[in-house]
Amino acid sequence: METSKLKKTIVITGGAGGIGTACAQILKEHKLVITDYAKQDVDKAVEKLTVAGFNAVGIACDITKKEDVEKLMEFSLKQGAFGGIIHTAGVSGSGQKPRKVFDIDLVGTDIIIEEFYKIATKDSVLVLFSSIMGHTIPPNAVYDEALLNPQNENSFSTVAKFVNDDADVMYNFAKRGVLLLLKENAYRIGQKGARIVSVSPGVIMTPMGAKAAEEHPERMNKMKELTPLGKYGTPEHIAETVKFLISEKAGFITGSDILIDGGILTQLLKEA
Repeated sequence: METSKLKKTIVITGGAGGIGTACAQILKEHKLVITDYAKQDVDKAVEKLTVAGFNAVGIACDITKKEDVEKLMEFSLKQGAFGGIIHTAGVSGSGQKPRKVFDIDLVGTDIIIEEFYKIATKDSVLVLFSSIMGHTIPPNAVYDEALLNPQNENSFSTVAKFVNDDADVMYNFAKRGVLLLLKENAYRIGQKGARIVSVSPGVIMTPMGAKAAEEHPERMNKMKELTPLGKYGTPEHIAETVKFLISEKAGFITGSDILIDGGILTQLLKEA
């Protein structure tokens, strides 16, 4: 596609992952900036997109480092008119330490929001990724204050008291934090004519989801049984919703989280 006919530039963090890749593949009309932690993964993702006729460039980025995210934003601005960011980058709790989950899923999101705000222009959009699990954590004045300010020195230790060194539980708390940051930032971002939204996926059959199904078949089958639609979601289900959210058709949606979960949250809350 000719560059002159492309829509605004869209940045995709976690662009080498399952959902990030799915989002990229349905945004051929945009100039794409693909970013992920490892340069070799970014290069492979960009090469595949380029071969398929996309206008894509890439840059490696550690979203937990402000200087890396600043470089990402500067690089993105050089690509043409800026349209927004799809922030899919994150980790699950499986095999991780609680600190890593907190830093990548919440601190990294907070930094992305900060840097997006600096360059946000009218009609630009930031799409965050929470999770159905973020909706299962109830409000609490003590940890909510820490989740809203994840870069503060004592925030991790405050939240850690509630998770019993369990990275899966920390994941749930971090994703609640994403929802809190969404609401907290909607007004000030709106003052720049920009939007911030989030999506909360249910069980999605990404490579990570397939690995979980292999390692924990009973748990995954239970999740499918709880899902009213009786099936897992696909990365394409997420990508199609995200495509709508960054479009002009969603121009009056901000500060909102969209559940893409086959209805499973309705059942999880009953069991809680």
